[in-house]
Amino acid sequence: MTEQNQSRLRERMTILGELDAETFVPWIRRHAARLGLFETISHTGPDRIELDVAGPPELIDMMEVGCSLGPIEVWVETISRRPIDNGCE
Repeated sequence: MTEQNQSRLRERMTILGELDAETFVPWIRRHAARLGLFETISHTGPDRIELDVAGPPELIDMMEVGCSLGPIEVWVETISRRPIDNGCE
């Protein structure tokens, strides 16, 4: 495995809470872009958002912290993360 591949991860992030997807999803996209992460949102709802993120582990950690604080319109209860291996879950 090359050094570049070792420094890049893909993870599925599941965010649970009282979520306003209409404002939170664009916020997530902006935050991921600022961090230089690639993101794909696979589910949105009033109590759950699932997204796949790819990038350096430290930046994915920063994404989790940012989402846990989120915009004022949301209340994040938990965020779970799990690795995605080669695009397969």
